[in-house]
Amino acid sequence: MVDLFGGRILVNLEGGFVDPEQALENKIVGLYFSAAWCSLCRDFTPTLCDFYSELVDVGTHPAPFQIVFISSDRSREEMASFMYKMHPGWLALPFHDPLKHELKKKYNITAIPKLVIVKQTGEVITDKGRKQIRERGLNCFQNWLEGADVFQNFCT
Repeated sequence: MVDLFGGRILVNLEGGFVDPEQALENKIVGLYFSAAWCSLCRDFTPTLCDFYSELVDVGTHPAPFQIVFISSDRSREEMASFMYKMHPGWLALPFHDPLKHELKKKYNITAIPKLVIVKQTGEVITDKGRKQIRERGLNCFQNWLEGADVFQNFCT
């Protein structure tokens, strides 16, 4: 993830700083472009929280998966308020980090919510993460795992 977040910091939902290289190492990363003002985002976020919980929190072997929230909120306060509704294990790009604009351009984000699943290099596995979760549930993760350069025995 050095290619995407090198030299930057991420924040956890409590506001603490997190080193992205360490937190995202050997993981498939879901870049979640979303905002509190977006009704579709508010609708999908609980589904994504449940998906993440089942992959990472349940079972003896957590899946190599991490969500990074990229906010399109209008203010830091709006972003912080929306983050309280998210899974506590997620990370976020700080509100004022200009990288969010670069990421929106890089991944051609024209509407939200958008869940882009990427490899360690930042290369796209799928830009249809939201649709795949809605249609296939946990089963889509196995496809993401096969498309990534992450090796781990994982069964849904």
